[in-house]
Amino acid sequence: MAQDFEALAPQIAFDDYLRVDIRTGTIVEAEPFPEARKPAIKMMIDFGPEIGVKKSSAQITVHYQPQDLVGRQVMAVVNFPPRQIGPIRSEVLTLGFHDEDGAVVLATPDKKVPNGRRLL
Repeated sequence: MAQDFEALAPQIAFDDYLRVDIRTGTIVEAEPFPEARKPAIKMMIDFGPEIGVKKSSAQITVHYQPQDLVGRQVMAVVNFPPRQIGPIRSEVLTLGFHDEDGAVVLATPDKKVPNGRRLL
């Protein structure tokens, strides 16, 4: 079971927040990622013409199946350096929250917005 309360992170300056570039994108491909150490899904996410389609993997198999993710809009950090995760290079960090059991629930806008829009 996940912890009921997580301590607040230390205060940061507003300029620090602005350095994290969180954008919306639409999942255009999703497939199981059996090579990962923990169950995960590989995704290709379209962030619009300026950013393009980027690769990501996420440990989201408790609540999501690959075939149900295509067409879903998600939020991701697009300006972290790519990370090698097993045999794939993850280009963006797809965002989510732990539910009460510790499984990840994706962070999504509650209405459709154009791909590539930045979180305010």
